[in-house]
Amino acid sequence: MNAMNYLAAAPEILLLCAALLIAMVDLWVTDPARRVTYYLTQLTLASYAALHLVAFSTGSKQLALQGMFSADAMTHLLCAVSAIAVAAVLLLSRPYAQAREILKGELFTLSLFMLLGVAIMIGATHFLVVYLGLELMRLSLYALVALRRDHAVSTEAAMKYFVLGALASGFLLYGLSMVYGATGSLSIPQVYATIAAGALNPGVMVFGLVFIVAGLAFKLGAAPFHMWVPDVYQGAPTVVTLLIGTAPKLAAFAITIRLLVEGLLSLAFDWQQMLLVLSVFSLIIGNIVAIAQTNIKRMLAYSTIAQMGFMLLGLASGVMDGTGMHRFNAYSSSLFYAVSYVMTTIGSFAMVMLLARQGHEAEQLSDFAGLSQRSPWYALVMTLLMLSLAGIPPTVGFYAKMAVLQALVVTAQPLYIGVAVLAVLLSLIGAFYYLRVIKTMWFDAPAQLHAGQAIQAPLDVRAVLSLGGVAVLGFGLLPGGLMAWCTQAIVNTLP
Repeated sequence: MNAMNYLAAAPEILLLCAALLIAMVDLWVTDPARRVTYYLTQLTLASYAALHLVAFSTGSKQLALQGMFSADAMTHLLCAVSAIAVAAVLLLSRPYAQAREILKGELFTLSLFMLLGVAIMIGATHFLVVYLGLELMRLSLYALVALRRDHAVSTEAAMKYFVLGALASGFLLYGLSMVYGATGSLSIPQVYATIAAGALNPGVMVFGLVFIVAGLAFKLGAAPFHMWVPDVYQGAPTVVTLLIGTAPKLAAFAITIRLLVEGLLSLAFDWQQMLLVLSVFSLIIGNIVAIAQTNIKRMLAYSTIAQMGFMLLGLASGVMDGTGMHRFNAYSSSLFYAVSYVMTTIGSFAMVMLLARQGHEAEQLSDFAGLSQRSPWYALVMTLLMLSLAGIPPTVGFYAKMAVLQALVVTAQPLYIGVAVLAVLLSLIGAFYYLRVIKTMWFDAPAQLHAGQAIQAPLDVRAVLSLGGVAVLGFGLLPGGLMAWCTQAIVNTLP
């Protein structure tokens, strides 16, 4: 390997070394607030994000580790967004974690290792590297879910997550092994070249493809492979729920692009039909079941299933009639949707943590009753977040949904236009449970338990949460810059 080979993966090497260093330093930290560990972690995340943003702005595209890791535009953008998301989660969750005695070194070091797994998945161009990143991310998350060892619900959620996560990994690994058996290669670009050249058994390839799509659907939380999402979202500490709902979703999007678009594009007719079925199931189950939920974390879990269904619609519309003339538009729309979803999710779960206090989790819809009387500003921020998830203008969620629907409609295929109409109708149904949260905050009387109780939060938490609400509105009014970045990431990455 030459020096440039290592330099291409310099941000990931920095992240690994910093995570190991912070794990050692934390052994000597006695401060209950873990200030030294926290600030070192935030410095690491800021440096890591800055390195990727600089590389993205210069258009850098290099291969590292004998061509098994690609430091291209999509890698730079998604790694930077993932690092910013993790930094925001750790900042917003400090008061919540300290009140529940989980503000430990493990929270910070496991978050960094989880991010490293995410980064490896995002840039992987080799089947073994994809699986390495996947397992590093998942094992870190399993431990984080079980961080409250004396909490039965968290332990149960960790067990469910572990068992179903192992099943999903088995599905994906079996599918990858079948593709390897058919092509004789573990390199994603080489797999693409072999399939494009023909002379393969199509039955074996499609059979392997089914397992790959099933494994990816598990990771995304798409129906009917969604059964772990509500239980894990509800049972995990809210800070861990927020970690699960942000960077790992971007990693799942990235490996979907790497495996299906960069590696198996010649089989697009087959996997697009599978993604279309998954997206419709996700929209139906997510939006309808969420209506019956009174626990807001479970409601947001089913909302996530529906949101992933919408994102898959863009991925399912890139290749029509054997040509990929619409793929840049379709995949950049899905990427924009994924980034805007992560942005909105951070604010939504941060509000749940903000309203929680010692000995009480603000997980029920009734905990948001009368929030406008206790804090009109926080009620306004939560209103913007709910409107964005519902896809109501002028928020970023509206533009994200419109971009995906436009990608479906421009195909001029009756099936895809019909699915777009169905997605709109299901989104209208889904708007009910988002608007119910808004109605509860603004029109319901606060519970006696919360009446007259002021909402306390540190200045940095208030600032970042407010910035999140402003960003949801700002990117909705002026989405061009973020969409241009997403388009640049896709165009400069895909051949």
